[in-house]
Amino acid sequence: MLKILLFVLLGALAALAVHDLVQRRHSLLRNYPLLGHLRFALEALRPEIQQYFIERNFDGRPFDRDTRNIVYQRAKGTDAEEPFGTELDLYRAGSEYLTPSMAPRPVRTDPPRVRIGGPDCTRPYDMALLNVSAMSFGSLSGNAVLALNTGARLGGFAHDTGEGGLSEYHLGPGGDLIWEIGTGYFGCRTDDGDFDARQFAEKAAHEQVKCISLKISQGAKPGIGGVLPGAKVNAEIAEVRGVPQGRTVLSPPYHRVYSTPRELVRFLARMRELAGGKPVGFKLCVGSRREFLAVCKAMLEENTTPDFIVVDGAEGGTGAAPLEFADNVGLPLGEGLMTVHNALVGAGLRDRVRIGASGKVATGSDLVKRLLQGADYTNAARAMMFAIGCIQAQRCHTNACPVGVATQDARRARAVDVDDKSRRVARYQEATVKSALQIMAAMGVDGPPGLRPHQLLQRVDPHTVRSYAELHDWLTPGQLLASAPDGWASDWRAADPDRFTD
Repeated sequence: MLKILLFVLLGALAALAVHDLVQRRHSLLRNYPLLGHLRFALEALRPEIQQYFIERNFDGRPFDRDTRNIVYQRAKGTDAEEPFGTELDLYRAGSEYLTPSMAPRPVRTDPPRVRIGGPDCTRPYDMALLNVSAMSFGSLSGNAVLALNTGARLGGFAHDTGEGGLSEYHLGPGGDLIWEIGTGYFGCRTDDGDFDARQFAEKAAHEQVKCISLKISQGAKPGIGGVLPGAKVNAEIAEVRGVPQGRTVLSPPYHRVYSTPRELVRFLARMRELAGGKPVGFKLCVGSRREFLAVCKAMLEENTTPDFIVVDGAEGGTGAAPLEFADNVGLPLGEGLMTVHNALVGAGLRDRVRIGASGKVATGSDLVKRLLQGADYTNAARAMMFAIGCIQAQRCHTNACPVGVATQDARRARAVDVDDKSRRVARYQEATVKSALQIMAAMGVDGPPGLRPHQLLQRVDPHTVRSYAELHDWLTPGQLLASAPDGWASDWRAADPDRFTD
């Protein structure tokens, strides 16, 4: 019997070697039959070998092991503490430091909320400092969405639906929702892919829908649309998105509902009216400062503003994106936040518009830094995925997520226990906000309103440290209207409320 098995094995290897020699697709296999397959096997294992055996605690990407462990520990309810001091090189150029005070404050026990709702909003919403960022059903499994929304309900924070429509997984648990609408208008689209006002008004009336967000662009892939292959459009996804089952769905890179800054501002006002006065805003990855200033001018001329703007950084995540876009297009979150904050301040509009920050927010220090850079609140996506079991396998686009989070494979998705994971989401959010409040107290402030740019320092070179107050321009209220500073004057003059292009 052993001889037979050995004969079969050798025969199979011989057949594979002959195939390698005659095939024309892989040059390596033609020159190195059989042995060449070892290279492909090692290449397939490389990400796991890198993550588990090679990378240090602080240099993994996109999230290092230290950050992942903080999220895991907080989600489990254990202490996220480390002995023996930092492993970071604090003298490396680009390192950032929050400044402690010689007179720290008592830590707040009541997490602050941010009132979302400008003068045109009749149904404002009080937003938590940390919320679930946009992730669609379809990208995430049904169980993952259930766990996130249940966690949001347990913890009293908001859950952004992503642009994939309102599903039963979002609505069932009862958590507060930010309904995101992208260029495909999923859930409120006509048969030819345009915006359907009737469907929108009907779904925006859901009690759980607290805010509406129009997605202009996404940090990891700004300026491009998406493709959902027909094979993935099952009956459930087709119903949620309002598209034909089994047919490929295209999300264009642009919106049909506006083509100029003025039209964008008017459409946001129309959405707020259709939503019965609920807060309405938009999300973008910042690119041209001049284009955003054009939107500010449109707000001034139309005398209406969005209730919030979510700034998505270029370091933000996605299920799939071209590497060139993820690596090279769009401003990182810090620069994007400061651009939007200062533009609104300079235009005299900052008190009417709240700013959310989305893009690689995971820890209390991340949260505090974003508030210092101009945000009022933050959203996290990948950190919330870690809280429900994500291991950063980076297979989100393959439908083969090993922990059942980013997949539509029912067998894999069953690994996400909704009851357990939802409590982890709530614990992680609560502990992270608490950590942020502890940091603020150590800095000598009672809460976000006390934070100032001089409290965040950055090492410019091995011998020089500068504060954000020194490194960046910070406009005063209405400064652009009175006398734009030199660094802003040309963009402000050129900004046109009736066109986007520079």
